Amino acid sequence: MTTGTKTVIGHSASDKAVLFGGLPLAGAVLGFFLPRIADWASGLRWVPFQGPLELIAGWDAWRVVVITTVVGLVAGVLLGAVALDDTLKVTVTDGDVEFLKNEKTRRVPRDQVSVVFLDGKDIVLQDRTSRELARERHDQLKSQVKEIPAAFRAHGYPWSDGGDPYGDRFRRWVEDDPDLPGAVNAVLRARSKAFAAGGEGKADLRELREEISKLGYVVRDQDKNQYWRAIQRPAGL
Repeated sequence: MTTGTKTVIGHSASDKAVLFGGLPLAGAVLGFFLPRIADWASGLRWVPFQGPLELIAGWDAWRVVVITTVVGLVAGVLLGAVALDDTLKVTVTDGDVEFLKNEKTRRVPRDQVSVVFLDGKDIVLQDRTSRELARERHDQLKSQVKEIPAAFRAHGYPWSDGGDPYGDRFRRWVEDDPDLPGAVNAVLRARSKAFAAGGEGKADLRELREEISKLGYVVRDQDKNQYWRAIQRPAGL
């Protein structure tokens, strides 16, 4: 969505309508019918949570309907807020790019950006040395992906339809790779362990990626395998 001098990707009006309209409505409807569902399910011994179900089914009917409907409505609003907070919002202007997710903001000045591209579902910004200034996973539907390059092009950012201009230089990492410094191998080894930790390791994966960048290398992930390449330093830098 373009407004004035900025273009916003994510957090559209339709997204908010679904999250703060659809989810609370669905919660209220579920809450309204919950007493009837509880009354029906409490007679089926194979259904878990028989205690709570019997408790709900045994309450005074109209009070239960009111309470469960309100609880469902509130739960829908809270779920919508959590979902919105977990959705990436990208604000593109002529001067910079701002990424907002989970109340954390990252801003990249326009004059540092040499190229922008998509790597799978990741929006990647590189500088002229091929160092990644940002790599953020977008939440756009397949039909909305075309809005991403359009947003950057509208503000004069160089967009690569072919992906990473240095993509053919990546090599798959193997433990103690002899072509890598020991410090880089150590960080990649730590990232490998973070993969094994699942969702709990996501923050470590991001932090360790930045550590590798400081050491002069770029890493990207594919099917829980790590691929690396050296940062390219143009002549004169």
